[in-house]
Amino acid sequence: MELETGQKAPEFTTKDQDGKEVSLSDFRGKKVVLYFYPKDQTPGCTAQACNLRDNYELLQKQGYVVLGVSTDSGASHRKFIEKQELPFPLLSDEDKSLHEKYGVWKEKNMYGRKYMGTLRTTFVIDEKGTIEDIIKKVKTKDHTAQIIK
Repeated sequence: MELETGQKAPEFTTKDQDGKEVSLSDFRGKKVVLYFYPKDQTPGCTAQACNLRDNYELLQKQGYVVLGVSTDSGASHRKFIEKQELPFPLLSDEDKSLHEKYGVWKEKNMYGRKYMGTLRTTFVIDEKGTIEDIIKKVKTKDHTAQIIK
């Protein structure tokens, strides 16, 4: 089932880069930018994370909390955060359960080869936990502008 704007965002609990449990409900009363990306330290994912990092103060002023999600391990996330000086947590979804809940673990096709992977997607969730926006065509180098509009 594909998620749509106006629906309640699926609740989740997973671990961040330090092994600390994080749940969507921890952020009730705040707007959440939940962005799914394929892999730490890759060019597109780094561009996207750095765009959010460079505009983090602006996002905070607008009331947003930023959470990145990939299937990478907490250790991989820690290295990515340290190397890129990211000010927001990265959530680990190694079992892909969060990806499945949000419908972003899909078959992809590269050079005629089919494989399962993360569809780069951002969910903007309002203070009450409702999906306000779903960004499927992410511009990695200008992602903040897509969120704030």
